[in-house]
Amino acid sequence: MASLIDKSHFPVSRSEIPWALRTGALGGFVAGLVFAAFEMTMTAAMMGMDAFFMPLRMIGAILLGPMALDPSYPLLNASLAGLAVHVPLAILYGVIFAIVIGGLRSAAADTTLGAIYGLGLWLINFYLIAPAAFPWFLMSSPLVQFIAHTFFFGAVLGWFVWRSRERAAAMPP
Repeated sequence: MASLIDKSHFPVSRSEIPWALRTGALGGFVAGLVFAAFEMTMTAAMMGMDAFFMPLRMIGAILLGPMALDPSYPLLNASLAGLAVHVPLAILYGVIFAIVIGGLRSAAADTTLGAIYGLGLWLINFYLIAPAAFPWFLMSSPLVQFIAHTFFFGAVLGWFVWRSRERAAAMPP
């Protein structure tokens, strides 16, 4: 029987694309929720409970425009728009990671690769895209954004993909 490490490779093979799509989508969704929970908790801790939903407002402003940031703008609308942007992006980023990385080196290796991926997302989103298209994101703490993207999205995603691949590899053909 081949060891798990023998089955490790990247990117995924054509026959593994359905696995990568499912795993990446679910992993991105889960990591996206963990990321959002961390962001919202940190915002409330730093700015008070009134700011708890500010991360969703900021993401919602991508779709609705900067008016979504105004406290007088309906929170439900801004939050739903935030989720409508955040969830598909998290799923897309998860799918890309699962397809490219493939998984199953080790929990530590895949979690580290996920963290590096999250770091890359942070650098691209906050230092290339946000300054040009969504400057309100520059109001957020760079340290919190670094931690959120690297550890609460990327590392969670990497671990999730590794765990899913481990389970798939352990199943008989």
